[in-house]
Amino acid sequence: FYQLLGIAYDAPLSAIKSAYHKALLASHPDKRLFTSAIPPVNVDIALLKEAYATLSNVSSRIAYDNILRNARVKTSTGPRPAQVISLEDFEEAEGDVWTHACRCGGTYRIIEEDMDAGRHLVGCESCSEVVWVGYELVDDEHHSANG
Repeated sequence: FYQLLGIAYDAPLSAIKSAYHKALLASHPDKRLFTSAIPPVNVDIALLKEAYATLSNVSSRIAYDNILRNARVKTSTGPRPAQVISLEDFEEAEGDVWTHACRCGGTYRIIEEDMDAGRHLVGCESCSEVVWVGYELVDDEHHSANG
């Protein structure tokens, strides 16, 4: 989505909104100046809308960034976790996000979707260090029936 809108990963909301509107205008056949030397842009409008909706919403953007980060971790040569950290040592942030401070001053973030998918490796947002987050999945149906 960042590449689609042509923005940096740390772009503020105003830059996301501006890039979205610029991309919409560039791809709209009625709004485009045909005398321009720039060829028409062929972009899926639904994909532009999805990119904007995801990146302009704080929780959706955090989840999307975690997916990107986890994809980078998985495609590497298999990082060896620096340490094992229990989820109990993480602090619950907004919504379904848990954070833990890295020794570099950065932050490890894990979201509920990562845990539901059984992902334990979490990369620091600031450095290349990876930790293994320990937690147990709770069977909601069994848990609610027993107490």
